[in-house]
Amino acid sequence: MKSKKNLTRFTYKTASYEGWRMNIGRAGATFNKYFSDRKYGSAEASLAAAEDALEKVKQGIAEGKKTNKKIGKLTINKINRMLNKRVPNAVRAPKP
Repeated sequence: MKSKKNLTRFTYKTASYEGWRMNIGRAGATFNKYFSDRKYGSAEASLAAAEDALEKVKQGIAEGKKTNKKIGKLTINKINRMLNKRVPNAVRAPKP
């Protein structure tokens, strides 16, 4: 399988490190996540999960608020939660 825009294929013959890496940077923020073939069952399934996540990230970026052409912290946190990533304390929004 060949890499696509914002999706890179990782295949190593000597290791069990195979899967897809989604990486997208927009408006001052970068989002990435690794989709393992082992976790998703096959290369096709991990690619489908990566493509789905990429579309959700693009949608979140498009819908999110921007300040000075940069994505706001709340939008970054929302996208990171959608990607099941832990949000660092320094980036979390204060509680109301």
